[in-house]
Amino acid sequence: MSEVKDKALDAFLGLIAEKGFAAVSLREVAQAAGLGFADLYRLHPDKMSLAAAFMARIDAEVLAGTPSATDPEETVRDRLFDVMMRRYDALKPYRAALRALRRAGTSDPMVAVAMGPALRRSMSAMLEAASVPSEGLPGALRQNGLLAIHYAVSRVFDGDETGDLSKTMAALDGRLKTAERWSQLFDKYTKSPRSRTPQEPPVSPVA
Repeated sequence: MSEVKDKALDAFLGLIAEKGFAAVSLREVAQAAGLGFADLYRLHPDKMSLAAAFMARIDAEVLAGTPSATDPEETVRDRLFDVMMRRYDALKPYRAALRALRRAGTSDPMVAVAMGPALRRSMSAMLEAASVPSEGLPGALRQNGLLAIHYAVSRVFDGDETGDLSKTMAALDGRLKTAERWSQLFDKYTKSPRSRTPQEPPVSPVA
């Protein structure tokens, strides 16, 4: 079953990279994957299911490289930087398909809305991989913050042809530093000195 799922997803990614998301039908994906339409439909009843499977594939690759223990010397920003750069490394082979999905979300609000839950799950997974809580209202704010950073950095990643993704690294580092400064400012003016302990990390929408 895993091999069949991979064939379907690879066919979908190849087709949207070539033709664009809107121009590809589920039946074409089945044909390209060498599957019966009913077989594909049982796995993925629509293209958004395939898009979500793509994000889940990237999540799994990033999480597979996550250390089992957190380095106490690393800051939250360090850990988020490492996790997100591993995500962009994982996305490199699929850059054309990613552009197709982004264009579809920009041109069709319904596609953007449909992709929202999968994107939020991905950002939640990235936060957890960086040992940052992602549940509840604070977690939702962190997901939104990391998603905003991801959107901004992705535009740089799209055109980054450097072998080590140095332009992407610089953009990500800059965005995370800005978020960290806002986090510290927010923390300073919303917590009294008595309520803060020396060991307590700052609260941030992306930290």
